[in-house]
Amino acid sequence: MHFMTALKGAWQQRNSLLCVGLDPDPARFPVHLQDRPDAIFEFCKQIVDATADLACCFKPQIAYFAARRAEDQLEALIDHIHERHPDTPVVLDAKRGDIGSTAEQYAVEAFERFRADAITVNPYMGRDSVDPYLAYPDKGVILLCRTSNPGGSDLQFLDVGGEKLYERVARLVAEDWNASGNCGLVVGATFPAEIARVRELTGDMPLLVPGIGAQGGDIAATMQAGRTADGCGLMINSSRAILYAGKGEDFAAEARRVALETRDAINAQR
Repeated sequence: MHFMTALKGAWQQRNSLLCVGLDPDPARFPVHLQDRPDAIFEFCKQIVDATADLACCFKPQIAYFAARRAEDQLEALIDHIHERHPDTPVVLDAKRGDIGSTAEQYAVEAFERFRADAITVNPYMGRDSVDPYLAYPDKGVILLCRTSNPGGSDLQFLDVGGEKLYERVARLVAEDWNASGNCGLVVGATFPAEIARVRELTGDMPLLVPGIGAQGGDIAATMQAGRTADGCGLMINSSRAILYAGKGEDFAAEARRVALETRDAINAQR
């Protein structure tokens, strides 16, 4: 299924704009999981199964798996999501950015090895660095635009011919790079004015919005700035606030509780 078709279906059928981020840190796992060789997979699997009906997508962050030589557990996790929750797309948060044959290999890694439905990509090396991902027209390509970290302004606010660099990125993606209709942009919840500006520049293009929950982004301001006319258009990500809501054997139930509260808080602004 085309990533955008799956995403739009999840927005409507699940009544959810919540993206559950999967950033597994074994040091924060419940004690009963910490000695298991498959602890990362088991922790994430239980979170996924507890929250899938509340989420429009899942977003595993590849570094949390690769740093612990757990890429095989990431593969197994994405396989599990596809098998058990086939209508929930998976966004591989990798923020890849390279050119030529290297970019081609990163695209193979994301879409053929891990079988992700979408990937986050750094656009700052230009169109040819993005083309290998765009060559998979059924896969989502979600490009960094206005990131949630304070240092993002060091470059993203630079003036480039009368517009800010993040605005140029948004316009390029919307007008030139999105021929297959499979692009999205990353815009942080910590900057609602910039969310509104990106929405103005890109029409109904999906926006992945990190920064609520542990990073302090405001749901109401995010929704007011970024929702489309039909109350959709956003993947509002929460990771740590959901993953680590509980510390005991009931961690998955606690994750579900916080995911439900977050989804409902988002829906209250639709």
